[in-house]
Amino acid sequence: MLIKEETKSYLKRLGITDIEPPSFSYLCKLHQAHIENISWQTLDIITGRPMPIDLQSSVHLMTGGRSGYCFHLNGAFGELLRTLGYNVSWHRAGVQPFGQEPRINSFHLGLTVALMTEQQEEKLWIADVGLGDMPYRPLPVRSGSYTQGPFQYQVVPSTIDPSGWRMVHDPLGSSVGVDYEREGLQSIEEFVPKHEIYSLSPDSPWINLFLVRNRHAQGSNELRGCIWKKREGAHIEKTEIVTKSKWLEVLGDVFHEKLIHYSSMERDELWKRVWYLHEQWKRDQKEV
Repeated sequence: MLIKEETKSYLKRLGITDIEPPSFSYLCKLHQAHIENISWQTLDIITGRPMPIDLQSSVHLMTGGRSGYCFHLNGAFGELLRTLGYNVSWHRAGVQPFGQEPRINSFHLGLTVALMTEQQEEKLWIADVGLGDMPYRPLPVRSGSYTQGPFQYQVVPSTIDPSGWRMVHDPLGSSVGVDYEREGLQSIEEFVPKHEIYSLSPDSPWINLFLVRNRHAQGSNELRGCIWKKREGAHIEKTEIVTKSKWLEVLGDVFHEKLIHYSSMERDELWKRVWYLHEQWKRDQKEV
């Protein structure tokens, strides 16, 4: 649970000044603000400065103008929601990349919120802010198709956990979908070994990839190395960024990441590393 000052600081980061009793409308407001203002990213991994995923550290990232990836984002958001009176559960989950099979492997931390309906029945909502370009608003844990702006999502039963569920991504999204285990977790200790693999292992997909994503009502943004992919409605535009000044501008203005905890020298080193990897990627593309 957060103390009063932490709650106030977290809400300020989201651009929210009021505290309301738990409700679906307020949950949507919090969820949308989180998705828009706090990006999913691999920044601290690629710089060799991975942050721990204990809840206090993750909350301090959010209140300190920083960010992270699913373990940090859903961990901190869950603590904020609990402090505000919501019934929150974390879940073992797994993201299915293109060309691979579905999985529940604890490499993704899922988040659900249980709310009471007017008929005093409990209804479960997927409130996952740790996926970058995934839902802008919470989705019900109920089979169906759901439209959010230009994005189309589906919720179906999971083939991995018969009692769990699967969130199918938009066809133009960054992955095929996510499977969630039904059983909720009361702590995130399950995910610590996975975080160590993601942040320290040479086999990690993020160790040599600068990637930052966010979502808004009518689209999404992704900065993969030096390629900015902007989606507005059904239109996708890709731009190669070739200067440090423009790269930092996009990072700050579009993704709200101003590298406030990185010195000028460290920003220079980050840009040099990202540009080097980008040039290497372009060479690899020519050889294919």
